Amino acid sequence: MRCATAILVTAIFIGAAAAARAQSAKSAVGTRKINPKDGLTYVWIPPGTFRMGCTGESRECLGSELPRHSVTLTNGYWMGQTLVTHAAYKKVMGANSANSGDDQLPMDMADWDAATTYCARVGMRLPTEAEWEWAARGGVAADRYGLLDQIAWYRGNSGGETHPVAQKLPNPYGLYDMLGNVWEWVADWYAPYRKVQPCCDDPAEATVDPKGPATGQYRVLRGGSWHDFSADVRMALRDHLKSSPEEDSSVDYDSYSTGFRCAGN
Repeated sequence: MRCATAILVTAIFIGAAAAARAQSAKSAVGTRKINPKDGLTYVWIPPGTFRMGCTGESRECLGSELPRHSVTLTNGYWMGQTLVTHAAYKKVMGANSANSGDDQLPMDMADWDAATTYCARVGMRLPTEAEWEWAARGGVAADRYGLLDQIAWYRGNSGGETHPVAQKLPNPYGLYDMLGNVWEWVADWYAPYRKVQPCCDDPAEATVDPKGPATGQYRVLRGGSWHDFSADVRMALRDHLKSSPEEDSSVDYDSYSTGFRCAGN
């Protein structure tokens, strides 16, 4: 009996140690895994506190990006290392609604509903707006995480089209195309940030794990795209559209080049 008990205790200890090692590896910044459901690589993003929004020092700041405010994310999460590609979309959805071309091009005509469905099918979800910006920044407080021509496809260097993913330099977390190439849907409904005085910096305590308003008219897009001017390709920039073209026929969705990447815990 003592022998059996000892074996059981040892097995429990080994199992606990293995789980601890797995959790430790999962929590290491930049840890990667491949999701077999879509074949894409996902990167572990740590929890943390950061200043969300435009720095207020840039003449490029727009009202929707202000005031800059503190956000705390209490849990780490996985984030797609790249935008969802044509190849991944076809594998998961069995169709490709984007223009034909290189399978490594990002999806560029995905509406919010399609993006949400895709992420659910691969056991993930769309990131919240705060998660997106924290991951995009990779610890960088400036407008961009590098020189624009080195990190992003935008109007000045794209040649008027999307480009295969991961051709530019990644951010400090190892994520590609967080700026430019195609706009990225996030989970949140759009709403202006809380206005305070002075206009550009909110001194309040950090908001914990924000998820945006419970309802709304528009969904948030982040990151800019291949057709945007350099001034608009910044980590704080926000745009918004209705969830699908059917909801707003007055908007040319094709011109927005809307794509996405998934996240998950």
